[in-house]
Amino acid sequence: MFIKKTKYKLLSVLTVVSGLLLLYGCDEFLTEPARGSLSEQVLANEQGVNSQLIGAYAKLDGGGWDVPGLPWEKSQHNWIYGDIVAGDAHKGSNAGDQAPINSIQRGNSDPSIGFFDSKWQSLFEGVTRANAVLGVLQQVEDLSPEEINSLAAEARFLRGHYYFELRKMFFRVPWIDENTEDVNQPNDEEIWPNIEADFQFAFDNLPEVQSERARVNKWAAGAYLGKTFAYQQKWGEAKSIFDQVITSGVTAEGVPYDLAENYWDAFDPAAEAGNPEKVFFASQVANDGTGDITRANHGAMLNFPFNSPFRCCGFFQATQDLVNSYRTEDGLPIIGNFNNESVVSDQGIPSDELFEPYDGTLDPRLDWTVGRRGVPFHDWGPHPGERWVRDQLFSGPYAPKKKVYWQSQEDEFADNNQWAPGTAHDINVIRFADVLLMAAEAEIEAGSIDQAREYVNRVRERAARPDGRVSNDLNREFAAAIVGSQDEMLDLEGLNSGNFVVREDLNSTFTFLGGNVGDINNWNEYPEPNYEINTYPPGSLGSQQQAREIVWHERRIELALEGHRFFDLVRWGIADREINRAWQFEATVFPNTLAPGATFTPGKNEYYPIPQRQIDLSVAGGEAQLQQNPGF
Repeated sequence: MFIKKTKYKLLSVLTVVSGLLLLYGCDEFLTEPARGSLSEQVLANEQGVNSQLIGAYAKLDGGGWDVPGLPWEKSQHNWIYGDIVAGDAHKGSNAGDQAPINSIQRGNSDPSIGFFDSKWQSLFEGVTRANAVLGVLQQVEDLSPEEINSLAAEARFLRGHYYFELRKMFFRVPWIDENTEDVNQPNDEEIWPNIEADFQFAFDNLPEVQSERARVNKWAAGAYLGKTFAYQQKWGEAKSIFDQVITSGVTAEGVPYDLAENYWDAFDPAAEAGNPEKVFFASQVANDGTGDITRANHGAMLNFPFNSPFRCCGFFQATQDLVNSYRTEDGLPIIGNFNNESVVSDQGIPSDELFEPYDGTLDPRLDWTVGRRGVPFHDWGPHPGERWVRDQLFSGPYAPKKKVYWQSQEDEFADNNQWAPGTAHDINVIRFADVLLMAAEAEIEAGSIDQAREYVNRVRERAARPDGRVSNDLNREFAAAIVGSQDEMLDLEGLNSGNFVVREDLNSTFTFLGGNVGDINNWNEYPEPNYEINTYPPGSLGSQQQAREIVWHERRIELALEGHRFFDLVRWGIADREINRAWQFEATVFPNTLAPGATFTPGKNEYYPIPQRQIDLSVAGGEAQLQQNPGF
């Protein structure tokens, strides 16, 4: 039973729900109630606790204006801190736009960069809200002990998540819980045991099924506990909990965990209800009546093709190194030397000039992850290339896709209430494919390599399903015409440069480049991409180290641009090798980007700096309680 008596001084439910909770680091704001706030006694009932709990959930997307900083600085997507820094993406846009990301990408992180302070404060805001729930639960009288434990388990899960994010990003983090009287705590103790305890409590006390799909359940806690073990390389414990999650786990809706039928279904907002792949996510909604996009993927609002139907903003463009990692040979990944040949891009080729697409074999997950010229960009037609890129020389030719809405879904799932788009795509923090691949790691270290192969193959089998691949059929709904021959295409009238036509006789899409419609030389043919993907046969994972490399590569191509890559590389101990390799290669392909000079420094860049503002705020008796990370 949850019996600790809290000493934590609570903030008001009005502050929690409205997003005006005050910041960690400002002691007087944490200890003095806001004017007009509700008392602890008023909150100490089922309705009050659930209102506060909603406030704790609301920080999962990192959005809102309750703490300083722009939405992308504190986003749960971690596209800056997890993908750009890792060599999977360029910043995008142009050199002057959001310039602090330039330094972060290049490994020149500085404690004074405001992005870090925004992220720190946003995550501690989540901690504060979770602690407020745990504090008020001690005075609730209209709930049973079991109900109190269940609500406490939700709050501790959320607190565990916020602290997990803080620990993996900033390393040296102070622990502040509902019993902490003085929030100005040092960061000189390891907090992994506290995070483990929160997820263990949640696993032991949460129900298997919840009343709402976005609330966390027992099995989400089990998956997160396993992830916590994996980050500490406690492989035996990780294997044990993953075994339970994989065989017995269900979503909050009671659906047994599994991979969604097709790869895109893991991201499609139309497929979110009842989706078996949903383990833990931040629920997003478009057009919620507020007139802004705070709950509509606010943190990813920059990450759409520029000069396109999406209006803004041309950030988060995949690297050639990432694109090349999807090359296959006999249907299997090319581990280690995939850059021996590059997937052809349209770098330097204007959209109104002919471009010949790459015809080598590829993993089909590439084209659900990265927009590249000639390949269907969902149902918006073939990606036009340079026309949709803000500055190819600076950022390369590619575009992100996983959080981009379809044209056919625009009315329901796009939110255009601000200058850049919002969407209703959930933010997947942990999906079942992630669990399977972490479990494969645990099997390699503390179980069976053959079982690891089965988990990897389960992920690859889903990716290989023909019905779930990007095809020219996606271009049909919004094509200028669907024709059965070249003659019919060349007889079309009223076309503008960039219009596209589906050719049923060739199963190709043709884009009109401009000029005389009747001249075949003014049309660019885009055939189906050449996909080839197979599973690993028995015994093919090789030695333990070979098996590790295979699983590490599979995590990269399955989870690409979802915010995991940097943190995976650090916990595997190969960040120096892989990040420097990626940027050195990228510099040879795109010498005018930020790649030249981008460097990972071992012993320093494994973590981000403690924000200098927070160190300054922690000074007591002339001495800072927070100590900086090594190298800064």
